[in-house]
Order: sequence, then structure tokens, then C-alpha cells
Amino acid sequence: MSLVLDPAAQDLLFREARTANAFTDEPVTDEQVQAIYDLVKYGPTAFNQSPLRITLVRSPEARERLVQHMAEGNQPKTAGAPLVAILSADNEFHEELPALLPHFPQAKDLFFTERPAREGAAALNAALQAAYFIIGVRAAGLAAGPMTGFDFAGVQKEFLDGDHTPLMVVNIGRPAEDAWFPRSPRLAADQVITTV
Repeated sequence: MSLVLDPAAQDLLFREARTANAFTDEPVTDEQVQAIYDLVKYGPTAFNQSPLRITLVRSPEARERLVQHMAEGNQPKTAGAPLVAILSADNEFHEELPALLPHFPQAKDLFFTERPAREGAAALNAALQAAYFIIGVRAAGLAAGPMTGFDFAGVQKEFLDGDHTPLMVVNIGRPAEDAWFPRSPRLAADQVITTV
């Protein structure tokens, strides 16, 4: 069975897309970010909990503060990207559940009264949403450079609060000509898929 999605869209989102390491200086607008979010917000999460939070780092001062927390090899990438987003998990996501899950508002109190349960759920579901976000960036014709090479505690202290756990930093923009490393191999389907 073939995929329904147009092959050009498949290439844009998956086959031809790669992590960008360098960008042009073309700006990424708030309208583009809004369009990305308006698309990817429909990706599923458990209980529709939607714990991902996105902090856009736009000002030169904020960028400089962020770069100081990046691993040495990631500093030039983050310094040079047109836009940088800090993706984090909101560990207090349950406060929004009555509105996000109107047919089951009691889920907030049945499953998420304890902080460790919320942290585990937030981490998993925000990671799902982070993947949707990266695909959304690609759908906008932009490139994403997601990174986990940074001082998590430093980024949390500098940009977030105790209720938000950083997941990744994503550089966003139009890829420069030298943006890509060579494509790394992938596992074959028979290495991944098992039928029982």
C-alpha cells in the first residue's frame, strides 16, 4: 500500500529534511511561528494534555544569555540562527485539563495530583509535541536544528521556572548552502517492526 501524502510533501517532511547546522539571515516571522503552531497543535497527546511550551529567543541580549549555556560545538549554530526556540514541558499542564478535556474534566484530579506523575506525563507528551513542532517547521519550508547539548539547569534558571523542564533548543530558519552533515544511515523496517 502506498502513502496517500504527495511524494513531494513526503520528501519535504522526511526524506529530504535533515537537521540544519547553518542558516541564512532571512528572518523567521511571528506569523510563520503562529502558522507552525496552528498546524501542529492537533498532534495527539495523552488526555489531550498538551504540555509543550515554546519560548522564542529573539532579542540579542537573550540570545547571548542562551549561547552561554550551549555546548561549545552548538554555540555558533545558536548564535547564527535567525530564530531559536526553547522547548519545555509544563509540569503544571493539569491545570488546563478541564478546558482541554471537557468530556472528562476529573482526569486532572484522578491522575495528576502528584508531581512525579505529572513530570513523567509532561516529559513524554511534550517530547511528542516537540517532534510535531520539528515537522511543522519543515512544513513551513524552514529547517530545524534541534539540540540537547546544553546546560539544562542553566537554561531552566535563565529562561524558565521550576514548573517548566527544558527538553531541547531548536534553531530555526532557511538552511544555508553548507547546512547539512552527510545523511546518517537508518535502520531497515525488518530491524524495527516485529509481528507477534
